[in-house]
Amino acid sequence: MSDAHAPTLNPPPTPAQAPKIGFVSLGCPKNLTDSELILTQLSAEGYQTSKTFEGADLVIVNTCGFIDDAVRESLDTIGEALADNGRVIVTGCLGAKAGKDGGTLIQDVHPSVLAVTGPHAAQEVMDAVHRNLPKPHDPFLDLVPGAFGEAGIKLTPRHYAYLKISEGCNHRCTFCIIPSMRGDLVSRPIGDVLNEARALFAGGVKELLVVSQDTSAYGVDVKYRTGFWDGKPVRTRTQELVQALGELAKEHGAWVRLHYVYPYPSVDDLIPLMNDGLVLPYLDVPLQHSHPDVLKRMKRPASGEKNLERIQRWRDACPQLVIRSTFIAGFPGETEEEFQHLLDFVREAQIDRAGCFAYSDVPGATANDLPGMVPQALREERRARFMAVAEEVSTQRLTQRVGSTMQVLVDKAVGLGKKGGVGRSYADAPEIDGLVHLMPPEKLSKTYKAGEFVRARIVGTQGHDLVGLPV
Repeated sequence: MSDAHAPTLNPPPTPAQAPKIGFVSLGCPKNLTDSELILTQLSAEGYQTSKTFEGADLVIVNTCGFIDDAVRESLDTIGEALADNGRVIVTGCLGAKAGKDGGTLIQDVHPSVLAVTGPHAAQEVMDAVHRNLPKPHDPFLDLVPGAFGEAGIKLTPRHYAYLKISEGCNHRCTFCIIPSMRGDLVSRPIGDVLNEARALFAGGVKELLVVSQDTSAYGVDVKYRTGFWDGKPVRTRTQELVQALGELAKEHGAWVRLHYVYPYPSVDDLIPLMNDGLVLPYLDVPLQHSHPDVLKRMKRPASGEKNLERIQRWRDACPQLVIRSTFIAGFPGETEEEFQHLLDFVREAQIDRAGCFAYSDVPGATANDLPGMVPQALREERRARFMAVAEEVSTQRLTQRVGSTMQVLVDKAVGLGKKGGVGRSYADAPEIDGLVHLMPPEKLSKTYKAGEFVRARIVGTQGHDLVGLPV
C-alpha cells in the first residue's frame, strides 16, 4: 500500500489498555537480534505486540540498507506502515544513510516518520517509543513502594533529591584519598542521567541537587562524546547537561542546584543559564585555599590563583549569584602570611557560605609527607579565626536580603503553615546552609505544606538564617 494515502492516526490507548506496537524486522540475522532485544525490552515494560499495522498504537520498522532491493523493500514497508497506521519509528542500517540537508534518506522519502535511528540503537528506539507512547509500567521498578520509577528509592524527603552524574576523580590533590577509594572519573551516560531526573521531577521532586566528585569535569573521560536522549543527540558535557536539566525542571516548576563545581573557565558558560533562571544562581565551589603557593602544594587544578577575578566576573554576569565553598586551615607549610591571604580572600570574594576544616593528616594522603607540619593546636586556632571572618561576611550578605521578597521551598509546615514553618531560599542547600524561618501568615486563608513553594518577605536575620513572612 502506498504512503500517498492519508495515514490513519490511531488514538493513544486508554489507561485500561496495554499499548500495542507493530514490529517488522527486515534484513540479516544481526538485524534480527537487534529486533529481539528491542522486543524483549518492550515486553518487560508492559507493551504488547500487534499482528497488524491497523491494530497497533505505533509501528517500528527495523530496516536493511545493504543492496538496492533491500533499500526498496525497507522504504516500501515504511510507506505501508505510514498508510495503515501513521505512527512509525524507523531503525536499522537504512537509518544510517544520509539524505539531503543533514537529514536521513528515510526522512527525505517519508518525512512524517516519528523518529529515525541507525543500527544497534535499542536505547534510542526505546526513548522514541517512550516519547510517543508512554510505557504502562516497569514491573521491576514501578511496583516498588515509595520509589520514583526508574530513579528508585530515595532517602531524602520527597520534595528534594540528589542526582549523581559521575563517580571518581582524575585529580590527585595531596590532602585527598578519594581517588584511591573511588577511582578515576567515570561519567554516567547522559541519557541515563536525564531519564532519572525526569522520573524524579515526575514523582514530585521540587529541588534536584546535582552531585559528583567534580561536576565541572563531567564527560572528560569520554571526550564529551555525543549521547542520545529522547532520540535527540546531546553532548556528554556539563553545559549541555545543565541546560537539559534546567529545561526539565522548568516544566515542573522545580529547582536545579549545582554542587562540587570546580572553578574551570568552562563554568563561565553556566552563569548565563543562572542569570536566565534556568538553574539556581548558586555554586558550591570547593576552593580549599587562596594563596598560590598553598594551592600548588595541594596540587589543586583550575589555576586557583585566578579565582578572585573569576568570581568577580561571575558576579558581574549574574548579580544574584550565591557562592558556597569549603577551605582548609593549617595545611602543611602554611605560614601566617599565607593564612592572612586566605582571610583577605574570603572578605574580598564575599563568599556567602563558607565551611572550614583544620587540616587532618588522613592516612594515605601525600600531604602528610610535606615539610612544615602545622601543630594541631594552631590548625584549630586558625580554623576558629577563619570561621569568625566567614560568619562576619555571611551575616553582612544576609542582612542585604532584609526587605526583599524571596521564593521559599517549604521543608516543614506547622498546622498547614498557620503556626509557621521552615524552608529554604535559592541561597540555601539542605543541611549545609541556612534556613528561612517562616512566621505565621497575616492572612488567615494563607496555607502551605512541606514540598510547596511560598513567597516570603524577609523581615530579619537570625544567626545564619533568615526570618520571612509569607505573602
